[in-house]
Amino acid sequence: MIEDPDRCYQAAQSKDARFDGWFFCGVTSTGIYCRPSCPARTPKRENVRFYATAAAAQQAGFRACLRCRPDATPGSPEWNLRADVAARAMRLIRDGIVDREGVEGLARRLGYSVRQLNRVVTAEVGTGPLAIARAQRSQTARLLLETTNLPITQVAFAAGFASVRQCNDTVRQVFADTPSGLRARVAKTNAGRAGAGPAQGIRLRLPCRRPFSPDSVLAFLGLRAVAGVEEQDGATYRRSLRLPHGSGVVALTAADHQDGPAFVEGELHLADLRDLATAVARCRQLLDLDADPVAVWEALGDQPLVGPLVRGHPGRRVPGAADGFELAVRAVIGQQVSVAGARTVAGRLVLAAGESLPAVGSITHLFPTPAALIELAERDPAAFPMPGGRRRALVALAEAVERGAVVIDPGADPAELRASLVALPGIGPWTAEYVAMRALRDPDAFMPTDLGIRRAAQTLGLPDDAAHLVALADGWRPWRSYAMAHLWSLPAAQAPMAKALLSKSVSKGRAA
Repeated sequence: MIEDPDRCYQAAQSKDARFDGWFFCGVTSTGIYCRPSCPARTPKRENVRFYATAAAAQQAGFRACLRCRPDATPGSPEWNLRADVAARAMRLIRDGIVDREGVEGLARRLGYSVRQLNRVVTAEVGTGPLAIARAQRSQTARLLLETTNLPITQVAFAAGFASVRQCNDTVRQVFADTPSGLRARVAKTNAGRAGAGPAQGIRLRLPCRRPFSPDSVLAFLGLRAVAGVEEQDGATYRRSLRLPHGSGVVALTAADHQDGPAFVEGELHLADLRDLATAVARCRQLLDLDADPVAVWEALGDQPLVGPLVRGHPGRRVPGAADGFELAVRAVIGQQVSVAGARTVAGRLVLAAGESLPAVGSITHLFPTPAALIELAERDPAAFPMPGGRRRALVALAEAVERGAVVIDPGADPAELRASLVALPGIGPWTAEYVAMRALRDPDAFMPTDLGIRRAAQTLGLPDDAAHLVALADGWRPWRSYAMAHLWSLPAAQAPMAKALLSKSVSKGRAA
């Protein structure tokens, strides 16, 4: 997996934070592993080993550096770029499937035997699914120890460990400290910690790579917020989450990082703390926090049409989704209607079929499940304020997801998902691409018939027909999703400036 250790060492020497999460440095002279940007003195080359994941470093006997916190780095963007079995397995592990169903459940979901899956994942990342899940549990335990006053027994089971002893042994091995010792390191008052009531409030920072523009993705989500499920209050976006063991409400706030590490402030209220790792993974997916903005900038910065936009706003991210089925339903609702109209229709469905929650601000419901929408359609078809064809498309989608014919989760294969969606009545390529882009984090999705993309092309004085846009976008691979996010953001007020920049870049290209 680490094909060029010397280049990795150069990145570690330069303390380059862009590589945090891409690989980890194990130092044989100290027995610890660090992120590449660790501020400690860079060890000699002969004393450094490189690993693709924190789990692989732990498996090799290294413990986490308590100075740079390598377990808290952004995730590797490689798993979003790839659609092979190893990448799908990594996304599912991140979503907590091993803790819920074991390695057997992960293998079953991917259609492999446990032995085959272990061989494939180990060949790619240097260790197996169980060790990767164990590393994730250790990070979850550390978060709970440092942000709540829960008894260590509850922390152990909430983090996914089978016993308190297993939790203690793992924490000692990974952090060279006991759970109580980790808690003692954090100087927090009892008033600053969450209590141990039924809904746990956990405050944490979600790190990401620079450059980062949280306003870009939070504004996109806020504009489309569905009443009862989502809200935006200034710089804070809140929404409900349907999680494996219960419900949750998360608040995500854009922080002013200035020259420090980039992150988003998160506050999670969970009905069951076993859902912490899954909730964190879905929040990271929602805000695209594991992206590699430098790679996007390098690939798109000189491209026609989008180059000036990327150079002017390099931290823009592609908004993700907290739930694949919810996104698909909202995409179908949004066909040929305005954003405001789609919000209104989705809000009515939430009130009619969504599960009620104890109110947190204006968050009062979970988005309806497939079964709830099917039942509502049978009981009261008039509750769907839309044309009959679109209602039938929603019901067909819900039925397909309910019986497993369509799977929209982090482990889905993008090509298979597209094919299964367009096979349903009333769902075309635009919807399938949109779902793949946001629910599966496919960085190379593209919708040439999208109204926003066509308007952006018109604004910049270019032909807006699908064939021309497809040909133009071929040079944007494999980052076409990011190119679309930049084109969607193009306001009319910026059109003259963007057109001038585009004209200048085209002239330079001709001169070259």
